[in-house]
Amino acid sequence: MKQLVIVESPTKAKKIKDYLGPDFVVEASFGHVRDLPQSAKEIPAKIKKEPWARLGIDVENGFQPHYVVPEDKKAQITKLKKLLETVERVYLATDEDREGEAIAWHLLDVLKPKVPISRMVFNEITKEAIQRAVKEARALDMNLVEAQEARRLLDRLYGYELSPLLWRKIAPRLSAGRVQSVATKLLVEREKERMAFVAAAWHDVDLELEKDGRRFEAEIGSIAGKKLARGADFDERGQLKPKDALVLDATAAAALAAALRGGSLEVTDVRSEQKTSSPRGPFTTSTFQQEAGRKLGLRAQEAMRIAQRLYENGYITYMRTDSTALSREAIDAARNLVRSRYGAEFLPEKPRFYGNQNKNAQEAHEAIRPAGSVFRLPEEVAREVSELEARVYEMIWKRTVACQMADERYTSHGVTLTADIAGQLRPGQPIGRLVVGARGRTTDFAGYRRAYVEGRDDVESALDERETVLPPLARGHRAAIAQADPSAHSTTPPSRYTEASLVKRLEELGIGRPSTYASIIETITSREYAIARDKTLVPTWLAFAVVHVLELLEPVIVDYGFTANMEQRLDKIASGDLNRLAFLSDFWTGKGPGLKRVVESKGDGIDPRMVGSVTLGARDSEPVVVRVGRFGPYVQCSDSRATVPAGLAPDELTLPRALELLSTSQKSAAPIGLAPDGRPVYVRTGRFGAFVQWGDDPPADAPKPKKAAKKGGKTGKGAKAPKTGAAAKLDTAVEDPALAPVKRASLFKSMKAETLTLDEALALLSLPRLLGADPRDGRAIRAKNGRFGPYLEKEKAPDAEKPEYRRIESEERLLTVTLEEASALFAVEQQRKGFRGRAAATPRAPIATLGNDPSNQKPVVVKEGKYGPYVTDGETNVTVPRGEDPKALSLERACVLLAQKRAAGPAPKRPRRGRRG
Repeated sequence: MKQLVIVESPTKAKKIKDYLGPDFVVEASFGHVRDLPQSAKEIPAKIKKEPWARLGIDVENGFQPHYVVPEDKKAQITKLKKLLETVERVYLATDEDREGEAIAWHLLDVLKPKVPISRMVFNEITKEAIQRAVKEARALDMNLVEAQEARRLLDRLYGYELSPLLWRKIAPRLSAGRVQSVATKLLVEREKERMAFVAAAWHDVDLELEKDGRRFEAEIGSIAGKKLARGADFDERGQLKPKDALVLDATAAAALAAALRGGSLEVTDVRSEQKTSSPRGPFTTSTFQQEAGRKLGLRAQEAMRIAQRLYENGYITYMRTDSTALSREAIDAARNLVRSRYGAEFLPEKPRFYGNQNKNAQEAHEAIRPAGSVFRLPEEVAREVSELEARVYEMIWKRTVACQMADERYTSHGVTLTADIAGQLRPGQPIGRLVVGARGRTTDFAGYRRAYVEGRDDVESALDERETVLPPLARGHRAAIAQADPSAHSTTPPSRYTEASLVKRLEELGIGRPSTYASIIETITSREYAIARDKTLVPTWLAFAVVHVLELLEPVIVDYGFTANMEQRLDKIASGDLNRLAFLSDFWTGKGPGLKRVVESKGDGIDPRMVGSVTLGARDSEPVVVRVGRFGPYVQCSDSRATVPAGLAPDELTLPRALELLSTSQKSAAPIGLAPDGRPVYVRTGRFGAFVQWGDDPPADAPKPKKAAKKGGKTGKGAKAPKTGAAAKLDTAVEDPALAPVKRASLFKSMKAETLTLDEALALLSLPRLLGADPRDGRAIRAKNGRFGPYLEKEKAPDAEKPEYRRIESEERLLTVTLEEASALFAVEQQRKGFRGRAAATPRAPIATLGNDPSNQKPVVVKEGKYGPYVTDGETNVTVPRGEDPKALSLERACVLLAQKRAAGPAPKRPRRGRRG
């Protein structure tokens, strides 16, 4: 009989099958096969009436989890059970980490095999590694299973207990998470530092000196014995730290530059020092994500998807690791490459070994490296994978090889030059003795940098840029001042976190794990706790409110040390040194922090109005405050309110900007005029910018206006064109203005709210504009503005499924395009068949390309469609389920969705309803 190997993904299954031969059957579990209930529908009937049912955890009896098999996994479980009847042994070959160990245990518990089972682990998919894993198969490590289960239950208790509090105090659909909320706090605290920051201005003189026809840069160190102040000498409040430093203003800098021009300086000291630098260790998950962001501009989630594909296809080792260790065969492979590719002089005498510096490193795997005992060359791999995959592989290859190369050796040069300068900085303040410094650097031996330079793709240019060569200088030599220009500077606030630097900070604090970093960042951005801007993460006011609620509830919940300590305690469970029950009990009802007790005793005492409130200053002794409401952030002063525009970063919402928003809001309370029907027209500002509004907002208790019934009428050729333009909508008086529908329209990009006229506002409100019936076929043409710009729409032909569309060149043309011009545009044949709408003139880039479906070898792609994101293999399409992030969708999950859609067959057509008599 055969032996069954169960792995997590079908891609991995296909690769491993080739290495094990005909005596083995390899099948995928498609990731987790069980989890806690995700919705009320999934809660088992036997526990639905329990007070803890929504948690899926019996918190009253030893924190017993109640797992369920998701609907989309049942077919695969059935398939695996049938396979079990035909084999004599089962190998559980899920990933070699706590998550993988837990999946193996769940498989064992669900399948209940009657044949012997073994745990098979490997961290690379090569023939040697897979065959060795079969020989060295072991028993399940229940300590690892307990640790993963403790983490899962901990995260469920944290999220399910705190998220409803956020719904009550801030807005629906928010979430709290044990690591997610702490990461959000890091972003918020950095933004607070930026908001509190006071910039300091300082001036300098940029110097270029010349000796023997060679120019070099120099920097002023001191004037008349006083150190010249620079950016590092000011604190975050703009105050000078060394009180005796000299701060130049613009006048003094200009005077100093003028006094220096045409002069010379004497060399008083020359220094040289030989130094070395050593290579960084091979990649861990976090350093890989950081470098992929710096070198390749990849987001953490995207980098991990690419690494997953490289791993599953046998190019690199397992990509979720916090270890910098390399196996002996990997070290030998790297050293052999160094010798053959770069030369023996680049090879150190002994191999290099790297230890971890981050807290709580589990060291469960090797570092991320090329797979195998012989590393395939990047140019060879590039012929088999996508361009981006090839660049990621090359980065991993270079980093791994470089970590076994010799040190870089370089010489650091320093020169001090002085002169007594006549003239004055200010009246009564002579310049006097000037001390200037120049620095140089020459590479004596490139060492590991010949293969790899952090953050750079082009090694040669990076090495050239590191060279700063000074001319030959000795004491007593004089250097002419070739150029002296005054320059102005200002201190800058602390930089916001990038995805890479946030991952680095979390790792330094000992918070989170390799497998969670990318998903944490994805959650923060998808929940709109942060927005990406210029590769940085900008926290929103919503993030401020969420962190504030959690800190008001219990500061320790988002304390960095406490969160790191929980990671350490989970590690103790994994090593068998801590009892899972004791850990969870302490967190839930004890002092660590006793979450249930804290929420019950303090939750109701949190005032929603004070949540996320930040005082920006005062206007006429009245505080100006920014608050977060259920519909977004707003500024308030007394009874005045103004919406905070979307995209305005918290540190950009200064007191003057807030007063400007309040002033604009007050002006928008008065109409700019009346429409022909007698109702007022306003210019207002909302979260997404300025807009015009026709009519007053109805009272909160006003009934909703009824939709007008469609009137029958003649269509097609010979039909009378309806009334066009603003007159079609704005000139008909209404019996009760309070019940008339309110209409709004965004301003064109070229318009400004401050200068908008009534005629321009009425023109905007006239859109979509009916141009009339096309003389060629009688179908109505309208000018419209949409998400993707201005366009024309022509009603669909009797035998067509959809209308026709044409783009027009500008928003302004919406108001001037004529029926004749529009008809001429529609007379031109579409350049591309299958045009489906205003955004379809050029194909949209896919959201993600996941790889090939093992069942049919067709490429699986995630795309954005008219009705939202969907997965396709070119033949079968299936909508991404609500609640699942299309950007984070794995190949395994996509293949499951496609398989289910194929099995279900085409959706039955709905019968048409007859008219009611």
